Amino acid sequence: MRAVIQRVSRACVRINNEDFSSINEGILVLLGVEKEDTKSDADYILEKTINLRIFEDDQDKMNRSLLDINGEMMVVSQFTLLGNCTKGRRPSFVQAEEPAKANELYEYFVREGRARIKKLATGKFQEMMQVELINNGPVTILLDSKKKF
Repeated sequence: MRAVIQRVSRACVRINNEDFSSINEGILVLLGVEKEDTKSDADYILEKTINLRIFEDDQDKMNRSLLDINGEMMVVSQFTLLGNCTKGRRPSFVQAEEPAKANELYEYFVREGRARIKKLATGKFQEMMQVELINNGPVTILLDSKKKF
């Protein structure tokens, strides 16, 4: 499972030019589900995400987590994170999980996140979306559950 974590002042998702969801200060997670991913991969990415110390403390040092600041989280499914661009000019998505299985793990991630975060917003699985964000910093972190060690 791969995730792009962005610290945001705010973020929103629009579908068909209509507001779908939004958050204020917190984290935007772009989440890609890979073949053979399990709930264990989702748990790893979620725990890392909500506990990353990427928010400033009183001394302006990145020393506080999403949980520490009681921040909000938005999760948007993005299979293109599994794109392999090593050959040719068109990305290959053969490592991306099939939609039904990917959605199952995406929904699991969202459910588990909602149990831990005061506000968790989402995109809509397999929809064309416009994601707007104000990246605060900018701070962007890449996570991959296959690269734990």
